[in-house]
Amino acid sequence: MQEELLNALRSRRPKIRERWADLLHAERAVTPLGNPDALVHLIDWTLDEIERALVQPSARKRVGRRPVAVDYRHECPCGRNPLLGYFAAAEQALQEAMILVQAAQPGLDAIGRDASFEELRLVLNTIARREIEAFCGVCQFRTREPGRSECAVGGPLPAFAVS
Repeated sequence: MQEELLNALRSRRPKIRERWADLLHAERAVTPLGNPDALVHLIDWTLDEIERALVQPSARKRVGRRPVAVDYRHECPCGRNPLLGYFAAAEQALQEAMILVQAAQPGLDAIGRDASFEELRLVLNTIARREIEAFCGVCQFRTREPGRSECAVGGPLPAFAVS
């Protein structure tokens, strides 16, 4: 990412955080774990992760281990993961901030500007997918059949098998 854009995003961090929190509160929580008052506590950590991935090439490689072709929103078949809304709000807040930052610097070259925008999107998508997958790993709606990873959307898994 272009250094001047990254610095401008850093300076807008309080506004990004505020907008992100506002977006979280505007959306209805799908589950109790999706309570916006609980999720806002993750914003600073997530912004730190995003910045680390944008600044440090080693962090970027670690964040991007898996191909980024799959959008993070397709990683949770049951749709109950509270991080889906969290990262959707993040995406909107960060895109808005990047647009404002780029508009304030009209002398930026178009190719570098677009590459920086895409890099931010890819880093966020990779972090979102990693965190959503981790949360889905403990989902009570996940099937227990070996080799299958989709959720059993019909309801919670039984605590014991009836023979």
